[in-house]
Amino acid sequence: MTGTEQAGRRDGERGQLVLAAAAVLAVALAPVVLAYLQLGYHADVAASTEYDAPVANAERLLERAVHEVGTNATGRPWSERDQTVRTVRNRLDQPLSMLATARIESGTAYETSYNQSAAANRAADRCPDGPNRDFGDCVAEDGVVVQERVGETHVLAVALDVTVTTERGEREVTLVVEST
Repeated sequence: MTGTEQAGRRDGERGQLVLAAAAVLAVALAPVVLAYLQLGYHADVAASTEYDAPVANAERLLERAVHEVGTNATGRPWSERDQTVRTVRNRLDQPLSMLATARIESGTAYETSYNQSAAANRAADRCPDGPNRDFGDCVAEDGVVVQERVGETHVLAVALDVTVTTERGEREVTLVVEST
């Protein structure tokens, strides 16, 4: 063999090696590319956002309303807690009515009702207490959670069932909205 033949043979072997390496690389990257395409693709992202947005809107409105109403209703003597609960519910009438009609023209309707069992669960599970606190009883009445603190009634939360109806269907959620 001459030097030219050996150089041509080495170039051919090198070319085959490069081709083989490219094939191995392509085979190795194929699953990565497929996984990326599958994980990164969501056929209906806009639809899921549209589905969740009305509930998030209701939650924001209710958080503001419950905070304002709860703050303003807090402070009556504990013996008048029934009146505090009535005050909270009466003052929430307007925001709940606004929510019911706020998005009608765009095809979204809201219906709300108080959820006594969710309020009772909140009162049983999450009322602050302890030896270094001057907190008393915590009760749920008509969907409103109140607690006795230093002889006064403090509004802690309101539990509501919210039904959102859109052209895509109906969705029901229970929201326990904190007052503080």
